[in-house]
Amino acid sequence: QVQLVESGGGLVQPGGSLRLSCAASGSIFSIRAMGWYRQAPGEQRELVAAITNGDSTNYADSVKGRFAISRDTAKNTVYLQMNSLKPEDTAVYYCNGRVRPDPYRYLELWGQGTLVTVSS
Repeated sequence: QVQLVESGGGLVQPGGSLRLSCAASGSIFSIRAMGWYRQAPGEQRELVAAITNGDSTNYADSVKGRFAISRDTAKNTVYLQMNSLKPEDTAVYYCNGRVRPDPYRYLELWGQGTLVTVSS
């Protein structure tokens, strides 16, 4: 069974930084893409950043220049470095992965979510 486990959320002051990590574990043949979404109270879940197995990246306009997504292929882990955090970045952040457990199937997986609170 493949699962995504996130870590790194917490409380940070405006202007501060946090790094989120998401590790895929279990039987993994390959990973096509991984990304981060977030959902603030009363809002829809939205894409924050994504990275493909070819290292192409995509960012929401609201985080461009402040957030950076990266991955460690050997560890099946994706990171989200968040700098210059703003109160409006407060949300539950979810890891998403498009994973092949074998050559014949694709799974879209979600992590359990990690809360990021930006407040003074």
